[in-house]
Amino acid sequence: MSTPEGWEEREGPAGQRPVVDRPVRVLLVDDDPMVCSGLRMILQRGSQGRIEVVSSVADGDEAVPAVERHRPDVVLMDVRMQRLDGLTATARVRALARPPEVIVLTTFDSDDEPFRAAAAGASGFLLKTESPDDLVAHVLAVAAEEGAVSKRTARQFMQHLHTVSSAPECVEARQALARLTDRERDVATLVSQGLSNVELAQRLYVSESTVKTQLSSIQTKLGVGNRIQVAVLVALASV
Repeated sequence: MSTPEGWEEREGPAGQRPVVDRPVRVLLVDDDPMVCSGLRMILQRGSQGRIEVVSSVADGDEAVPAVERHRPDVVLMDVRMQRLDGLTATARVRALARPPEVIVLTTFDSDDEPFRAAAAGASGFLLKTESPDDLVAHVLAVAAEEGAVSKRTARQFMQHLHTVSSAPECVEARQALARLTDRERDVATLVSQGLSNVELAQRLYVSESTVKTQLSSIQTKLGVGNRIQVAVLVALASV
């Protein structure tokens, strides 16, 4: 995929997307034109130039071509669409080389939806009833690889997992978390509560770089790819 005209890239750490000196590029995937219009207005006006909505498409089967064409940093993905659902589309987007982060828009009214989205590689969940400020903050956090769920969404997410979890899943989650040190378990618990890296550092009286190192260790030990999957295991282990 080529660099969008007018933007400059500089190399980031090996295996990561290049760091780009520009606003966060967002692709909207939703079959409701009114929702897309509202999201575009909130993200662009509310972010004070820090977010640019590069395009919107109306179905999950259009997501991959749109990602390849526009190279967004974040995809905001609806779950239910006419031809291809958002969870399947998320998996296809995340399978690309240098994929964007994906935030799933959800109502948590399906028993297996949170699990499937996490398994598909979603970097976060947002309710469609989130406030405009929370929406902007969450997109910026996910683009910086810092956020998984907002505090409000985290509470509902945890409650939902407590309702639908099975005993074997809970046992496996507890066994996985047992691989962590006491401090890493503390960090994982705070991640599941929706804290950002800055908030984690403040709460634990450590630097942000230390937090990032601990998060990397946690994900490696748990065999997961992002913070939302850490949050899933913490929720299951607490049932």
